[in-house]
Amino acid sequence: MNRLKKTSLILLAIFTVFAGYTIYVNRHSNNMNTKQKVLKAVYPMLMWATKLAGANSTILTNEKATPAVSFYSLQAATNDGGTLDFSTLKGKQILLVNTASDCGYTDQYADLETLYQQYKNTVEIIAFPANDFKEQEKGTDEEIGAFCKKNYGVTFPIMARSVVMKLAGQNPVFQWLTNAASNGWNSKAPSWNFSKYLINEKGQLTHYFDPSISPLSKEIREAISNK
Repeated sequence: MNRLKKTSLILLAIFTVFAGYTIYVNRHSNNMNTKQKVLKAVYPMLMWATKLAGANSTILTNEKATPAVSFYSLQAATNDGGTLDFSTLKGKQILLVNTASDCGYTDQYADLETLYQQYKNTVEIIAFPANDFKEQEKGTDEEIGAFCKKNYGVTFPIMARSVVMKLAGQNPVFQWLTNAASNGWNSKAPSWNFSKYLINEKGQLTHYFDPSISPLSKEIREAISNK
């Protein structure tokens, strides 16, 4: 078999698999718009490609820094109009993630829920929807909550939509996460939707993970398990 024919057959096989997967996604995503269905379908390829290229895969760690401002002094508005007082989370690890509904990484909601169900006795996961990156989260708080529940069965807390980048009106929680003078060492803001920050049981920021680091990755599991 010549090289051209072999390559054509491989590409045909890839297209067939992708087409079949896309049909499956469309049949099981009745609550998504067309763009969201496409993004869900291409998510596995996106994760594979970014891992191969090493894109959006930065991990930062500092497990010894003591914050100048207590993490437990913070509060955040929830998407149902309430308030989450972080002092109620003492003794748990906390994974904070800036999220969006129309992003190539949106399917990580499913991975986050899986992680939450596996570790929810010791780990809290908190989503912070934001429209900061290419306006990929335009929904209202009510719409965002419904989207997450209907499409991904999300049961972990979702905060009110806010600004997570270092811009005017930045959410106070992300002010703390991205200000070394407050958290003790880190100044890195989210590089895109689904960036992740891990807080330990003592209220110390220990890790930052870029969007291409899956919630179910070895790196995040080890960070959670190695207390």
